[in-house]
Order: sequence, then structure tokens, then C-alpha cells
Amino acid sequence: MKVPDGVTAPHPNQVCKLQKSLYGLKQANRQWNARLTTELLALGYSQSSADHSLFTKVSNGSFTALLVYVDDMVLTGNNLDEIQSVKNHLDHLFRIKDLGPLKFFLGLEIARSQHGIVVNQRKYVLELLSDSGLLGARPASTPIEPTLRMCQDQGEIYDDPAVYRRLIGRLLYLANTRPDISFTVQQLSQFMARPMKAHYNAACRVLRYLKGSPAKGLFSPSQNHLTLTGFADADWATCPDTRRSTTGFCTFPGSALVSWKSKKQTTVSRSSAEAEYRALATLTCELQWLTYLLHDLHVDTPGPAMVYCDNQAAVHLARNPSFHERSKHIELDCHVTREKILNGLIRLMPISTSQQIADMFTKGLHPAPFRTFMDKLGFRDIHLPT
Repeated sequence: MKVPDGVTAPHPNQVCKLQKSLYGLKQANRQWNARLTTELLALGYSQSSADHSLFTKVSNGSFTALLVYVDDMVLTGNNLDEIQSVKNHLDHLFRIKDLGPLKFFLGLEIARSQHGIVVNQRKYVLELLSDSGLLGARPASTPIEPTLRMCQDQGEIYDDPAVYRRLIGRLLYLANTRPDISFTVQQLSQFMARPMKAHYNAACRVLRYLKGSPAKGLFSPSQNHLTLTGFADADWATCPDTRRSTTGFCTFPGSALVSWKSKKQTTVSRSSAEAEYRALATLTCELQWLTYLLHDLHVDTPGPAMVYCDNQAAVHLARNPSFHERSKHIELDCHVTREKILNGLIRLMPISTSQQIADMFTKGLHPAPFRTFMDKLGFRDIHLPT
């Protein structure tokens, strides 16, 4: 620390005593974000309205994008002079540390080649297995047993809930790059308040599944078309406690998976068509957001987004507004799918259940279809000899 102006130290070796640190206060993050945003806007950057942590700048044919997470930043673009200028300006203001080309960011490992980019969390998975004592366990073929239905009162209570909560919290962060465990982690996270031994055993099965493929990650090819594609599915009334359905979807710009979700619906659906219709509405909102985000990145998407659903009744309900008797009890916000079809944002297409990729986000699958959907999601393991 430096002695404040106007304070004279009676002894040359006298130091200041820190009464309170600004780092960690409730208002510290807001003040830091406001200061950084002001400086970036002064440099000519535009803040994305779809994602406030994204800043972009276009000038004289060059494009630069800066992504912020608290005090960690990723900077990319096609103009090296602009990138170096931004780094010099931020270093002059905040004394930043330049870590060079992106290889490791917030636990994510990034590997690049002329074929594309692979993002995985291999180091994080190995640390998780080591801390859990399952580094030498026998691998499992799937993250969850296909016939398993977890409920609140299922056997004996687990004696150490803190261990269970810590494990599920780490698995939730791992699901950022491992959509194959999204459904299982979503199911396990419902029992954080009162976990049972059966729930902990199911969590250990996820770890044994990760033991077989710790380095699998998402692959984004360098040569890729940017047509948006989405898959939506729902598993009707599968929760034994609440009888609510599970929504699952995934979106692809071209062949690269960028977003996915597995979540229990907020209300009870009266039919499987209604559950699928609600899943379509959730996917439609996600595709609308991706369209806004790509627009801020100055990327044009050719044509409407292709949305695939394996429920014929839900497809007809989204296309035909005359099904009033079947849909008059559904909330108005669920009809956003029909509106976006009329606006030309999406194009709804039927698909068979055997080809519905979003099926893996709504239920546990057997090994054969699970591996098929994994390949369609674009997983790569760059640490395999092959």
C-alpha cells in the first residue's frame, strides 16, 4: 500500500494498517464492471444487449470481440494491432497479466488446430475423481441407469449431506462442457436438501462414467455453415414426487453444439403434447437469443432456424391455432413458438424418436442409443491414440 496524500509517517519504516478491503464487498463487482464498461465504451466498443459481458468493435473491416467474466477476459479478432492496443490500454489502467494464446480459461482447456477447436475439462475431471477416491474405479457405460427413477424418499438418508452437495456442485460446473451428464446432474440436484444413499450412489455412477472418458469435449469445426438447428423433447410426467415433465433441448449453429438444457417444467402438463409444446417454447426463446447474439457478433444466419420435434400433436398445435379446446388452458407465453413460425424465425419439422438428439436430455438411455447421440453432439477426445 501507499501512504495516502497528506499523511506524514513519523518513522520511515511505518506501514498502513488495512481496515477494510474493497475486494469482496457486495458493491465491488458492480463498481468494477461499471469502470471496465466505461473504459471499453470509450475505446469504441459496443456492449451486446444479448450478453452484457460481450463487447465488440468493428472498424475499417476489422473485428474484435472481448468477453469478460469478473476480472478474467478473452480477447479475439482479426486485427492484431487492435488487440495489442486494447491490451496496452487495459494494462495502463489496471495492470493486467497477458497469458498469451487461449489454452486454459476458468477450468476449461482449449485445444486448437486447423480443423477446429476442442473445449474440455480433463484436468477438472481427474481432480474430481481423485478427490472422490474413484480414480481407479471401473468405468460405467452411461451416466445413469436407464430404468432408474429417483424420488425424494428412496431408502436411507445419506449421513453426510455436505459431501453430496459439494459433489453435485462440482458436477454442475462440469456440465458446462459435458452435456452428456446434464440430465443426470439435473435429477441429482433436486435432492440437495435431503439426499439419500441411493442418490449418492447414482452420483458415484456419474463419476465412474467420467472415468471412462475424462478428456471428452465439444468440437467446433473451422469449416462450418451457420444455419441454426434445434432439437426439443420432453418426457411426460416422469417426476414421481410432482408428476412434472422434463424439458430437454440442444441448439447447433451448423454442426457445433453451443447450448443445451435439461430442466423440470414449472407446471404439470395434462398430456404429452402439452409437455412437448412447452419444450418447443423454451427452445424457441433460446433460438431467438442466439439470433440476437450472432447479430451482435456481426454473423448472419441464412434462412430460418430448423426445429425438430418428435411429437406430431405438438407440431400441429404450433402450426394450427384452431386447436382451442386442447390449448386454452396453456399460458400465453407458450404460444411464442406459433408466433415465431409466422415471423419466419423458425421452421418446425417432424422427426422420429430414434433420431431425436434431445432425447438424451430428458431420460436415461441404453448404451447403444446413448453412444449414437453422443457422436451426433460432436464430442471429441483428443487424448485417445486414434
